[in-house]
Amino acid sequence: MFRFLLLSLLFVFDLHSLPGQSASISPRALAYLDSHDKVPILIYLKKQANLSAVKPEWTKLQKGTFVYQALQECSSSSQSRIIDFLELNQVAYKSFFIVNCVQAYLHADQLNHLSQMSEVAALLFDESVQLTPVMDKTLLQIHARAPEITWGIKSIHADEVWDLGYEGQGVTVAGEDTGIKWDIPAIKDKYRGWNDTSSSVDHNYNWHDAIHTISPLSGDSINPCGLNLLAPCDDHGHGTHTIGTITGHSSEHAIGVAPKSKWIGCRNMERGNGAPSTYIECFEFFLAPTDLEQRKPRIDLAPAVINNSWYCSEEEGCDPSNWNIMERVVSTLKAAGIVVVASAGNNGNTCGTIANPISMFESAFSVGSYASNDTISGFSSCGPVVVDSSLRIKPNIVAPGSEVISQLPDLSYQAWSGTSMAGPHVAGVVALMISANPSLLGQVEKIESILEQTAEPTPSLITCAGSAPEDIPNIMYGYGKINALRAVLKAKSLVGNEDKTFKSWQVVPNPGKELISLNMPVTEDVLLIYNLLGQLVLSTPISAQDGILPDFTGLNSGLYHLILQKSGYQTSWVKQ
Repeated sequence: MFRFLLLSLLFVFDLHSLPGQSASISPRALAYLDSHDKVPILIYLKKQANLSAVKPEWTKLQKGTFVYQALQECSSSSQSRIIDFLELNQVAYKSFFIVNCVQAYLHADQLNHLSQMSEVAALLFDESVQLTPVMDKTLLQIHARAPEITWGIKSIHADEVWDLGYEGQGVTVAGEDTGIKWDIPAIKDKYRGWNDTSSSVDHNYNWHDAIHTISPLSGDSINPCGLNLLAPCDDHGHGTHTIGTITGHSSEHAIGVAPKSKWIGCRNMERGNGAPSTYIECFEFFLAPTDLEQRKPRIDLAPAVINNSWYCSEEEGCDPSNWNIMERVVSTLKAAGIVVVASAGNNGNTCGTIANPISMFESAFSVGSYASNDTISGFSSCGPVVVDSSLRIKPNIVAPGSEVISQLPDLSYQAWSGTSMAGPHVAGVVALMISANPSLLGQVEKIESILEQTAEPTPSLITCAGSAPEDIPNIMYGYGKINALRAVLKAKSLVGNEDKTFKSWQVVPNPGKELISLNMPVTEDVLLIYNLLGQLVLSTPISAQDGILPDFTGLNSGLYHLILQKSGYQTSWVKQ
């Protein structure tokens, strides 16, 4: 069946301008050229991958493999003329596949030339964006505290879930933010790259840095971490704080919702300042994590959920001309079986303040904030989404976001406030749900539906056109306050249709060459190996006694999908 699923990768569709039309150029890009020699541009192509063939019942690995190959097929078949032009003119560029676009710094004549290319839909300004509005923080520093559980964890009943034995074990979460200080006590042993047994660390597939230049909004040219980092670092503190709320735990401080989950990270902002291209680059890494040289993608190492405690406002870079790029990226990740959690924003309790990517999108699971007094935080943004005329009800849900304690890179514990602090609570609950029922991995719609169904309904304190306070969902609380215990019990009630795909099955080494060892989950089976065109390249009986399969000399280098035919176990393997 897998073979036929991949055949539809060949089908793509075109967007935007008609044949013969010039691509639109962002007015902001043209204005930028009035005072600059070159302008940062995202070259957005007409051809975009068609992911409509993805089936809800597929496993996360099937979804991710299909989506990855569809995106690669689309970008490789349509970017060649653009890349040839850039290389001929010695223009440095970054090619993306998660959305079919290319980032480059262009002179005016190059911009005009590209606008005439039939492949190009739009030329969009890749301007820096600033995190500041979502960085509300309470200046309350905790110098010493008892080993008590934070108020947010108690409020959502996550500690009661721990008592049931579910702490996020076996689940990988991700955060793209200002970076992460990986080796602080609260989160070090939760980092997927850390091997506690050997006291060693491997950042391959677990870390990526999308920051390659200093942001013009930073005010100076010295970043405390540097650029193009091959190991996690946090140049601000925000990213470390948010990861701590998802996974943090030590012998003294219980700050993380899912303390036995593992985290991976990507830096998408330079001291709180990013650009559309840096966000896209991190999302692309999470879809198919790579080694530190950005090679050998491993779809099977993609996270279950991504936390996004940032937004991009119109004043700071995102406007209606480029919303569709970010929306496509989020929808693609959802199609690949990854939950995308987004902080709603900190623009206050008035109508229509959820007005920025990515929390405004239907495919993002948007999170508002409530305080320890059990009422909405004064800064928490509200729906409906009016900027795109959708009148979409947002947020989806609310979680603890006022005076949330977590650890910072300097090892201090601080209580910060913002929807940035609420989103990580939800990402942690997703990990708890999957640890309770592994068959939910990759089932984004089911996970989001459970979170909404089990939330504690709460009437809105304001009324907006077309909405009433008693509506559920409503434009202030969404479906209500998140309840981890209810969500996990609901998730457990679905047990009975478990998918064996994601129980432990390893190919060693991975990547590897001719000889690999299979850590067999069953006594005997039939091994099927497919390439990414969906072609069966090997079928052979195997048993636990065999252990090593000796002959892969006939396989070309690349990514392969391995299936145990009888038992249904699956994994991916990269041949070097």
